[in-house]
Amino acid sequence: MPKYVVRYGAMRHLGVFAAKGATYRRGTQIIARTGRGMESGEVLCDATEEALAQLDNPQRGSILREQGEDDRREIFRLLDQQRQEFEACGKRIGELGLAMRLVDVEHLYGGERVIVYYLADERVDFRELVKQLASEFQTRIEMRQIGVRDEAKLLADYGDCGKPVCCNTHLSEMPPVSMKMAKLQKATLDPSKISGRCGRLKCCLRYEYDTYQELRRELPPIGAAVITENGRMKVLGQEILAGQLLVETEDMRRVIIDASEVLTVLPKQKSGEQKSSRPRTTESSEEE
Repeated sequence: MPKYVVRYGAMRHLGVFAAKGATYRRGTQIIARTGRGMESGEVLCDATEEALAQLDNPQRGSILREQGEDDRREIFRLLDQQRQEFEACGKRIGELGLAMRLVDVEHLYGGERVIVYYLADERVDFRELVKQLASEFQTRIEMRQIGVRDEAKLLADYGDCGKPVCCNTHLSEMPPVSMKMAKLQKATLDPSKISGRCGRLKCCLRYEYDTYQELRRELPPIGAAVITENGRMKVLGQEILAGQLLVETEDMRRVIIDASEVLTVLPKQKSGEQKSSRPRTTESSEEE
């Protein structure tokens, strides 16, 4: 029985789904049975060992069929219905005075449930809201609290690079990103330029960070003393991708050299050793 990696749902979940008596190509739009119910999805690739190694605890399910004209019409109908459900849900939240912000509403293809995605700073008692929505929509209501990165995953379209945002295309999980990564790559530290649609640091700062770290390990650290054919120098800065160093020569000139010109990296002297050497020099001068 062939198996495929399938992307489905508003949050772009990834799962390994079995197909009975049929084969599917990449990009095929399908109807599948998931742990949440009947949903529409897209075949990404065969579930090879290499593909499975990239997935962390994927969901399981089964492909029922390739989408037909009736399925596509039903999907478009549900999209219209979701907009109406979004408005109704927002109205109920306002009437109940709940401290939460509605982000999106997802209505599963099979009608088993409606999932409400929201943002909130504190715990929200939405029992009355769920009761009212279940009565109005006549289906199960699932409340899902999300973060600002997930909000971008649901709503964002294009990033500053001009391409669809990563969280809305190929990213299945949000990688941790820190200012340290931006500094290492010498990116601008202007928050408005290194922040994504979610207002947090751009996920793409994470992509090349490991490569930068590996390349930096091959370079003498900043502050180290090095020996070249032109004498002793002190490392002031690194051009990681170019494999170059900004150094200060013994006559206080600053120049850029290639890392391959370094013959030896001198070990740093401990502060205690430096201090102990000074008294000995002083004593010898006094004896003289």
